[in-house]
Amino acid sequence: MEFPLTLGLQKTGLPLIITSGKLKNLCFLIDTGATNNILFTYVYEHFKDEFRVLEDKQRIMGIEGEYKETPVIEATFNFEGTDYTSIFSVFDGSDAIRQVQEETGVQIHGILSTDFLVKNKWIIDFDKLKITLK
Repeated sequence: MEFPLTLGLQKTGLPLIITSGKLKNLCFLIDTGATNNILFTYVYEHFKDEFRVLEDKQRIMGIEGEYKETPVIEATFNFEGTDYTSIFSVFDGSDAIRQVQEETGVQIHGILSTDFLVKNKWIIDFDKLKITLK
């Protein structure tokens, strides 16, 4: 299966996907440099009942380069008819997200990391601007 990345790239210059299902219309940035999936705090607070809170905490490097301890959740979202369940760190990236929204007009709700791509066998083809699912 293949899914185009052109819409997000043309509008924002960023590889984005939009979810459906219970967590409908969430916009995730695909970040091949990220090591952890991130769900931003304001999204977590809004959909709190849809997530399973895990006992773990993670230390992740924040956008400003400092380590922060974050709660860890399990979330399931639907993309193009398939449910994906993954572990996310809940992180307050308000300032950075606000800046992206002001520059692009798009609100980002979280980040999908390399770990997500590998576990779900997503291949990003930046030459053809598409995601291939194996």
